[in-house]
Amino acid sequence: MSLDELAALFEKHENEYLEFKPMPPQRLCERRDLCAFILLHQLVPGTNDMVSAGEHDQIWLDVSAEALAAVAMEDDVLTLIRCGVMYDEETDSLSMFV
Repeated sequence: MSLDELAALFEKHENEYLEFKPMPPQRLCERRDLCAFILLHQLVPGTNDMVSAGEHDQIWLDVSAEALAAVAMEDDVLTLIRCGVMYDEETDSLSMFV
């Protein structure tokens, strides 16, 4: 999918934000932040720390939105939203509140 399609999926499912509930097989663990990190690592493997920056109450994730868009399915995006991941279209970045 394209970045525009990725952004549209985040917008489409925004009402599911933080609705972390049983979602087999997507639910990888009981902690929503770790679930997001594990899923992102499975989709877009990397060797750097998952958190690339932080400011006050928000962290940015070291995952390329373009790389995520190339491999993610709608269920993956829904799981990320339910785990608290947000997509910023202006910077093409993923973040979470802490």
